Amino acid sequence: MRLKLCPSLSFDPHTDASNLRDNTANIKRNSVGWLSRMQSAEEIPLSFNISSAAVRGETEEDNLPEEELRMASEAENEGPETTGKEKLIISQECELVTLMSVVRGRLDLTTSHFYFYDLSPVKEEVERQDFKWPLSRLREVHLRRYNLRRSALEFFLTDQTSYFLNFSTKTRNKVFTRILSLRPPNLCHYGSRTPADLLRSSGLIQKWVNREISNFDYLMQLNTLAGRTYNDLSQYPVFPWILADYTSEELDLTNPAMFRDLSKPIGVVNPKNVPEVKAKYDSFEDPSGTIAKFHYGTHYSNSAGVLHYLVRVEPFTSLHIELQSGRFDVADRQFHSIPQTWKLLMDNPNDVKELTPEFFYFPEFLKNMNGFDLGLLQGTKERVNDVILPKWASSPEDFIYKHRKALECEHVSSHLHEWIDLIFGYKQKGPKAVEALNVFYYCSYEGAVDLDAITNPVEREAVEGMINNFGQTPSQLLKDPHPQRLSLEDAVAKMLKSELRKADFTLFLDNIRPIPVEVSNEKDPIVFMSAPRSPPRSFLQVGLADTLLSVSKMGVVGAHSWHPHDRHGTKGFTLDVDPTINSAKTRRKLTGPFHPSLPLNSHLFVVSHDAKFLFSGGYWDSSLRVYSLAKSKTIASIRRHFDLVTCVALDQCGSYLITGSRDTTCIVWDVSQLGTGSSSAVHMTPRPVQTLYGHDRAVTCVGIMTELDMAVSGSQDGTVNVHTIQDGQYVHTLEPMGCVGLHVEITFLALSSQGHIAFSANDKTSHSVHVFSVNGVNLGSKYVSGRVTGLTIAGDHLVVVDDAGDLTMSRLLGLRPVYDVPLHVPLQSVVVTAGNTHLLVPTREGKVIVLGVLCSVDSK
Repeated sequence: MRLKLCPSLSFDPHTDASNLRDNTANIKRNSVGWLSRMQSAEEIPLSFNISSAAVRGETEEDNLPEEELRMASEAENEGPETTGKEKLIISQECELVTLMSVVRGRLDLTTSHFYFYDLSPVKEEVERQDFKWPLSRLREVHLRRYNLRRSALEFFLTDQTSYFLNFSTKTRNKVFTRILSLRPPNLCHYGSRTPADLLRSSGLIQKWVNREISNFDYLMQLNTLAGRTYNDLSQYPVFPWILADYTSEELDLTNPAMFRDLSKPIGVVNPKNVPEVKAKYDSFEDPSGTIAKFHYGTHYSNSAGVLHYLVRVEPFTSLHIELQSGRFDVADRQFHSIPQTWKLLMDNPNDVKELTPEFFYFPEFLKNMNGFDLGLLQGTKERVNDVILPKWASSPEDFIYKHRKALECEHVSSHLHEWIDLIFGYKQKGPKAVEALNVFYYCSYEGAVDLDAITNPVEREAVEGMINNFGQTPSQLLKDPHPQRLSLEDAVAKMLKSELRKADFTLFLDNIRPIPVEVSNEKDPIVFMSAPRSPPRSFLQVGLADTLLSVSKMGVVGAHSWHPHDRHGTKGFTLDVDPTINSAKTRRKLTGPFHPSLPLNSHLFVVSHDAKFLFSGGYWDSSLRVYSLAKSKTIASIRRHFDLVTCVALDQCGSYLITGSRDTTCIVWDVSQLGTGSSSAVHMTPRPVQTLYGHDRAVTCVGIMTELDMAVSGSQDGTVNVHTIQDGQYVHTLEPMGCVGLHVEITFLALSSQGHIAFSANDKTSHSVHVFSVNGVNLGSKYVSGRVTGLTIAGDHLVVVDDAGDLTMSRLLGLRPVYDVPLHVPLQSVVVTAGNTHLLVPTREGKVIVLGVLCSVDSK
């Protein structure tokens, strides 16, 4: 999810499009404009229902035989050698699919990189789409369909970016098998099987049933497996309308009347629409025999529908105008009110739009931040600006928070499988779909049209446009009813009986208990502890303990064994302390020397995701150093800062590291190749890629989120700066709310995968914490009693510890307290484990307090 808004240096307010809308009588429609605006099958001329291209019945599934994959992996690489050791494997013409357009180009696959060369005509105002990325960053590759043809591939990289490339139907499989033959090192998933097979083998259904993943995450996974993508508006991810009450003052998630009936298609949620929908299906006949009966002439997810919702945010604004022949649509047809949109859906069975994922995570699409002139409503003469929200939402941020909460509530969890059956499952097509009033126009289904059978280029272009704009039904993932989710009570009971199940403590705050573990002593307490890391291991070693790295006040490095469950005791976890730290002969110790003006603290260290390397700062020579845990020594020291390195952080992908310094700058380092290949120095040294400026005093804390292209830094000057990673572009500055004076200092910061930026600030008289969205909106600020010594984000909660011994947990939105426990000893830092199973809190006494959910019914 790309949540971060980017400034446009060539911003267009689209005044011409507003003027054209307001003078519609003078508009001359172009010859093909009718096709791009078409949303209903009833409007399609029969001459474009190409009977020769229609395919009756089911088509073969989109998969590659295992034998073909095996032969490809054994085949010798072909192609001329390029410079150095890099060798060209295959070069193939293709199209880069970008929302509603395609870019003609060429893909070159080598032994180490992907290259895409934009071959479209050069235009001065159009940015070229050339790109390249290392093969090592390929995480997933899926077989995709484009315009209902099995001809595309979608690539997902380790930084969560993706590319959608369309080939000819014959060359797609050839490119795919050549990629697999190279055995990309980080390729953890590839879709050589059918979407239904991939779902079955993934274990996702059982994880969702057992409440191990959220409703939102599960729906996103289903969309991805079914071929839905952010790269193609005609196959955009689809989410359900989940609520039915947008007029009440309060949102009562315990009242079933607040919710939409998820067992019915949106067109017949209102029972008054059922007779009309049935009659349309029963009375329809196509004399040519090409068009099958259907209930709906529009689709629940298509390009026009996505642009309708996202019209206030570029590039969707420009695409909306392009779809409307160069003008904004009239104000009364714009998305201007959520209550009104729901009312119109209930009154009109021909409008069957479901939602997009942005309704659950992206408040900015509800704001007219760019000040577009969206027109005046005819009846009230009211100007369309920000989207009108339900009464129960006080702001766009509040709406997104409550809407996401509603998606995860018990009522939706109990009925979501019924909607999944309609969209992805056994009621998607066939007799069950007819029975459920869930049949759409035939051109929306896979295999309905064979474009290659259309020889007339004009007719083919017209049919492609119809498919592209009408909407496409996702791949069918299930042919049997989807299982129902366990109730919260049953899921808790099952989890508590299991030794290996790990509970998310944010869901069971009443059952959290702290357990102290002796790790060090008061003379040499732990100042830094990493989150649990998983060392590389074979499939035979699955289930082995993770590693917890610690650094003490005197620089002693400990590698402790961690299991989030306890097989033999009642703690609920296993933490075995590294025995080497107690012996001067066996213990690992950072050689330093560290600068005496900078005591060792949690800001100075970070551990690689494979637990092989410890990165550290604070050295007198202003270096960033890499310590090998296997070799127990420093293997690299690199100097790019002009003063002490004061803080360091690593992203969630393991691709980029960021350091902050007293020289007021930050440096972003590429660590993706660290430790790979040979043992040469180039593979043991981080590579600087950006230097970020903007602070007036020393940088005190940093954070980096590669998925959102975001690098964040806090400083003694009282500001938090946000930059992009790829371009090093300054985005904006955040300042703590309510802090005054010249001596405000940012002390800690944390980032969430949703783009929240949390930080603490100190001035001469007070201590406070603040949360902002990735786009700079303040979501909450509050004063705290003690000096903050640690801060992290767990789910949608902010966890803060201080030197007075208090641990508090608050909702990110509004910072409303939900959990508070006095631990009665000064705390050094706080770490959250994967899945929010535990909190690890080192204390000044040398202990580590582990907080987690009670692990057995008896202990409850």
